[in-house]
Amino acid sequence: MSIERFGSAGSGAGGKALPFVKAVRAGDFVFISGQVPMGADGEIVEGGIVEQTRLTIENVKAALATAGLDLSHVVKVTAWLADTRDFWSFNRVYTEYFGAALPARSCVRADMMVDCKVEIEAIAYAPAA
Repeated sequence: MSIERFGSAGSGAGGKALPFVKAVRAGDFVFISGQVPMGADGEIVEGGIVEQTRLTIENVKAALATAGLDLSHVVKVTAWLADTRDFWSFNRVYTEYFGAALPARSCVRADMMVDCKVEIEAIAYAPAA
């Protein structure tokens, strides 16, 4: 089995390089690194859980695109929320993106490594050509 890496994670706040890639294909699965609501400038966007969830999922979509995939390929999501009170608002936005093609999911509360309200990682299935 070959392993293929896609897209550098870029840099975070302060311009420091981040030590991971956006996506890794191993066989028929593509693993998306945890994405947060980080804008192109490396800064976490201001706003509540709705705005931060939207940008986080857009970042997941962008990471999937580096491997030629989209949200329809996602079979498993792990989501971390900084505040359990955000669960229902998070779910509303999440459902807008995944609709009827919901992947399996875990969602837990956790302290974040950066100042954000949400982080999402995903596993996609796409048989190698």
